[in-house]
Amino acid sequence: MEEVKKWQQLYPSEIPISITYDDKPLHAFLSEAAKSYKEKKALHFMGKEISFQELYTEAKQMAHYLQLLGLKKGDRVAVMLPNCPQSVISYYATLLAGGIVVQTNPLYKERELEFQLNDAGATFIVCLDILLPRVSSIRGNTSLKHVLVTGIKDYLPFPKNVIYPFIQKKEYHMVVKVEQSEDTHVWRQMMDQTNENFTEVDINPREDLALLQYTGGTTGHPKGVMLTHYNLTANVQMCEAWLYKTKRGEEIVLGVLPFFHVYGMTAVMNMSIMQGSKMILLPKFDAEEVLKTIDKQKPTLFPGAPTIYVGLLNHPDLKKYDLSSIEACISGSSALPKEVQEQFEQVTGGKLVEGYGLTESSPVTHANFVWEARVNGSIGVPWPDTDSKIFSMEASGEEAATDEVGEIAVKGPQIMKGYWNNPEETENVLKDGWLFTGDLGYMDENGYFYVVDRLKDMIIAGGYNIYPREVEEVLYENEGVQEAVVAGIPDPYRGETVKAYIVLKEGYTVDEAELNAYCRKHLAAYKVPRIYDFRNELPKTAVGKILRRQLVAEEKEQPMEDSKTV
Repeated sequence: MEEVKKWQQLYPSEIPISITYDDKPLHAFLSEAAKSYKEKKALHFMGKEISFQELYTEAKQMAHYLQLLGLKKGDRVAVMLPNCPQSVISYYATLLAGGIVVQTNPLYKERELEFQLNDAGATFIVCLDILLPRVSSIRGNTSLKHVLVTGIKDYLPFPKNVIYPFIQKKEYHMVVKVEQSEDTHVWRQMMDQTNENFTEVDINPREDLALLQYTGGTTGHPKGVMLTHYNLTANVQMCEAWLYKTKRGEEIVLGVLPFFHVYGMTAVMNMSIMQGSKMILLPKFDAEEVLKTIDKQKPTLFPGAPTIYVGLLNHPDLKKYDLSSIEACISGSSALPKEVQEQFEQVTGGKLVEGYGLTESSPVTHANFVWEARVNGSIGVPWPDTDSKIFSMEASGEEAATDEVGEIAVKGPQIMKGYWNNPEETENVLKDGWLFTGDLGYMDENGYFYVVDRLKDMIIAGGYNIYPREVEEVLYENEGVQEAVVAGIPDPYRGETVKAYIVLKEGYTVDEAELNAYCRKHLAAYKVPRIYDFRNELPKTAVGKILRRQLVAEEKEQPMEDSKTV
């Protein structure tokens, strides 16, 4: 009999230690939802609603069209869309047709887009009309054969669909006219020309890829993470088991997290399709729009990221809106400050807990219990069928002692097959079935896990190891700080020194001397930031993760007098 892990003894009776996973392709969730929840609304988008049956019908139509254009099993289809009905349709249509989805950030510039399309060998791309000029400019340098073009207005109700082109012209200073041709396809014409008679493709869920999800590329070029149908179905079923109080066919999920990010894709899109939940789609994060949407649409589940919750809590009109429909939120992408967690729960009356994962793990591996005891500052415990260890930094290959900081490694059915066309990097992180995360952390005596920082983000100043997360937690406790990130920058004497980048809350005037005094009360002297850089905003990823390494890269260009040294 397999040994019971420490953390498994903490599981409530409702959460199984092990799950019998559906050995079927990911797109089976949509076909099953269309049967079980035929007339139920699957999507709400800016006033337009689409049922599960309608969604499945359009996905089948698009799958048929892709096959008519020559898509074969294993061909890569880049989906370069914000959260909108077309992003869901394109994702599942690609899978139904036997293709592999390549999620592509709509914010990518030409250089980033060209690299990803070439690395993936994508032959199809689905994009917005306003992105077509960007795609067209690099198309000749890629293997693209077909571009499928849609617009936000395609799924807007009347009269928004008539008004939107004028809004688009004002906001983006452009009007793109797209004409149907042999290799450029207009969405509405495409859907009118096709039918549901796609050819079903035989899929081996444990071997066949559903997705190439590119990592952020903060170090070198992005890598294509190969996720199988089984990886993704397993992680969604784990998610449902963890959120055991949710009811199939009854939840309303707020889709703020972008689906081109693996967390939004799993926790919002795939989870909602499997459970028959209604998704409220928002194409971008705007605090006021999110507050209005929660007040009006009454979502029950709200997966997000700390910066999203911070943005809402600091909105000047927060008290005008009723957020009490929210029952549960799992926060990912970066550390969840305790103050943010407590304030958000107070405002909504729901539960907000921190989780952990990576693109390479579909993505979730750990989370705090939503309705049971949790440990503040901890990422919680491993999910069902997920094993995790801390490997010692001192003795290679040895497991670290309790409370000893080392590298977090994970193992489970959600772990990727490897990196696309990159066996060397695959071997660096996958060892004997374990995924070495590059994150530093420890496990306490009860089996709760903690992340102290990225291995590459650890600051070594004067011989001392400093974890940015610890310093950031202290900064967030100051009532005037809205956002904070800490990084190590070169120092001729100490090797590195601690620099804090700060965004203050509106109406607060905290200076570097006050923050310095505050930090010295709560941190050992060697951990206290020596430089404070006050900014109006911090660079972030599409999911709201602050780009620490971009700030470090900027140091070479920023004059020192822009920062305050204490």
